[in-house]
Amino acid sequence: MASVLLLANCADVYYYGPAGANSGRTVYLEGYDPGDSRYAGQPTDTNSWWRGDGVPGAPHVVISLSKQQAFFYKGGQLVGVSSLSTGDVDHPTPTGKFTISQKNQWHQSSQYGDYVDYNGNVVASNIDRNADPQPPGTTYDGANMHYFMRFTRGIGMHAGYLPGYPASHGCVRMPVDMAQAFFRNVSVGTPVEVRY
Repeated sequence: MASVLLLANCADVYYYGPAGANSGRTVYLEGYDPGDSRYAGQPTDTNSWWRGDGVPGAPHVVISLSKQQAFFYKGGQLVGVSSLSTGDVDHPTPTGKFTISQKNQWHQSSQYGDYVDYNGNVVASNIDRNADPQPPGTTYDGANMHYFMRFTRGIGMHAGYLPGYPASHGCVRMPVDMAQAFFRNVSVGTPVEVRY
């Protein structure tokens, strides 16, 4: 049972993916595709970049909590920088040296998401399954955490909403394109260092 509780520490949602992965309707913590017109007016990321495809060398990720950025290195060469939203004051992202222990492209939270009725209508949004009672007649709809790269306990890097400040439940949210690039270029065992 403990392994089920470790599946997620932060919530956000994407409305694309393979069949069956389009669940979740969480609003505030929602991740989004910046090209989707439904999200006009959402914060845009202008600081991230990637030049790591085809570059040889062992990968290594450094996450700076103070800068709200992740730095991707290959063989000691900086090949990418991603804007982030890390854990908030109540759910801090742990510091230290870790390694990628799991990759899951279509990961869903086992703790955060929505309660929905039989027709898929949201009855209660942005819930914590461990704290918010489930209304009768509803089912739990876990928030999507696509391109999930776990590096400690229930915490990992994944695609998500970036409001411009630390706002997650401990995970490291990234823009979709950067989460995809990092996901393609890390393996289980890739070192991840989280610094202030």
